[in-house]
Amino acid sequence: MNKIINKVFWRWFFFGQAGWNYKTMQGLGYLYSIIPFLKNKYKSEKELVSAADNHVQFFNCNNTMAASILGVNIALENDIGIEGKDAITSTKMGLMGPLAGIGDTLFFVIPTTICGSIASYLALQGNPLGLLLWPAFGLIRLMFMRYSLKVGYNEGVKLVGQLSTKLNKITKSANILGLTVVGALIPTVVKAKLSFEFSYGDVSLKLQNIADQLMPGLMPLFVVLLTYWLLGLKGMNSTKVIFILMFFGIVTYNLGIF
Repeated sequence: MNKIINKVFWRWFFFGQAGWNYKTMQGLGYLYSIIPFLKNKYKSEKELVSAADNHVQFFNCNNTMAASILGVNIALENDIGIEGKDAITSTKMGLMGPLAGIGDTLFFVIPTTICGSIASYLALQGNPLGLLLWPAFGLIRLMFMRYSLKVGYNEGVKLVGQLSTKLNKITKSANILGLTVVGALIPTVVKAKLSFEFSYGDVSLKLQNIADQLMPGLMPLFVVLLTYWLLGLKGMNSTKVIFILMFFGIVTYNLGIF
């Protein structure tokens, strides 16, 4: 069975998104991944077709977390067979929603924010070590996927539920870490200073000095908040925001504001 589990895992890892479509989304990739087990389990062509038809239905989940669902489905199918296909489908549908939310946060949003921010900062410093962050994360993700599929197969729904609880706590911690990293990088990576200077006789007053007294890094924070606000507008995308910030920078520089 370990050989079959390995086949299922590598198929999902490389081809989980293969055949993605708006009707079943990852359904074709899910079927392609689990088909080695189905062929080993069902020797009757009729049962094999029925099981394949059951697994080609709609499926959409974070790629990393979906591996545990594959493990659970294999365990259930191995125990109850084709007669329990409704229970197998219900279990798959019930797990994919919660695990998708956890996986998207823990294995996409947070790593992209943290690794991307640190790698960008290292690149600005001319340090090539930033290139190693993504392969390192990819290796961690690969190991977790393999582990979660094995856990799903060995322990079934019960342990996946326990794993979800633990991952929720990890997700909250990762959110805090991500915000901390981004917050720390704002004043070091984003360069924005007020250039306006008020002069009267021998008295000179720089607006940037006042801003620093209120809160160091106030202007970089303003630029970041402006960027987030723009990205939240309807019909806005990152490309438009980049051009808006370029135009904003040119105008404010020539007006002597920044």
